[in-house]
Amino acid sequence: MYDFVSTRDVKQGKIDFAGSLKTTPETYKYMVKTGCQPFPGDVLFSKDGTVGETAVVRVLKDFVVASSLVIISPRQEVMNSDFLAYVFASKTSKDQAASLMRGAGLPRLSVGNLARIEVPVPPLSEQQDIVRFLDCETAQIDDLVSKQEEFVTLLRERRSVVVSEILSRAQQDGNPPDKLHRRTRMGNGSTPRSSEDRYWLGGEIPWVNSSVVNLPEVLEPSRLVTEAATVECHLPMVRPGSILVALTGQGKTRGAATILRIESTINQHLAYIEPDERYWVPEYLLWSLRSNYEHLRRISSENGATKGGLTVGDLRALRIAMPPVHKQHQLLAEVATTTERVDSLIAKAQEHIAFAKERRAALITAAVTGQNDVPTTRKAG
Repeated sequence: MYDFVSTRDVKQGKIDFAGSLKTTPETYKYMVKTGCQPFPGDVLFSKDGTVGETAVVRVLKDFVVASSLVIISPRQEVMNSDFLAYVFASKTSKDQAASLMRGAGLPRLSVGNLARIEVPVPPLSEQQDIVRFLDCETAQIDDLVSKQEEFVTLLRERRSVVVSEILSRAQQDGNPPDKLHRRTRMGNGSTPRSSEDRYWLGGEIPWVNSSVVNLPEVLEPSRLVTEAATVECHLPMVRPGSILVALTGQGKTRGAATILRIESTINQHLAYIEPDERYWVPEYLLWSLRSNYEHLRRISSENGATKGGLTVGDLRALRIAMPPVHKQHQLLAEVATTTERVDSLIAKAQEHIAFAKERRAALITAAVTGQNDVPTTRKAG
């Protein structure tokens, strides 16, 4: 099997081979013949979805790339590959790319429009100086960001443990876990048939897709769904206050949950749990599902690829303690008090991360556009 790299595998200037899909030798040979094989020194540029992610190919490896990636082979006597990657990461290039993108549902930048982006081409020696300078400076910033992200991960893990400990008291107080489907209504979302080509063109009916839980904030208590894309065709509606659970998805998406605050339709990658509020406080049920996140992940792994992750049946079988409503409110109040400080620390760390990334972007833009003097390694003649 051979690595099949797509947009999702190009992150922060690197290629994630470990998480990439695999392809058969037959498909690999065909894709090599059709020009889908990069070589060292090539620059990969994502043109679909998350437009503008770049990575330089640094090793000779047998792999191919999806059509969502453009393979750019700079003329090495004119353009340094790393310099070009930094140029694409600059605000100047990103602004140009944004103005040339097309597509409302899935933003795209055609190869033709990519070729229209103007890039600076200083002498090769200056490009190399800029690369050395930016490699050094961005490495320090990236290290700071990495440490802050690790800190956020630890805080989230700690909060999860604390919340689980609080919710476990519901069972200790004589409320044995019961199957989730009792006193709830559950089901799958759906997607209009592809023949209904007008459903992408907007309308008046809110339609939530699985991207609502495809975010780092998915496990944050403040993450709620309050808006959605709109469609024209009629699908079953889900009531506000329902819990949405991602049945499929990459990374941390599968098994994640959030609350729907608007009446909306949902796609087939989501399940809804509509609680009977005489017995369930939606926020209590949400936290209970989140405390079962790792359990749901294990179930989805055991199901294997044929079942596509989680199913509504898996959720129906989930057992959660259901104390009286007044007790659920008490537990939620304790959760809010206990997690407030942790959430404040997370917010501050995220501010530091955002500031560092802004500084990194500004540094790159200034260097590649000549706004900053870059130290040179050349000797005076």
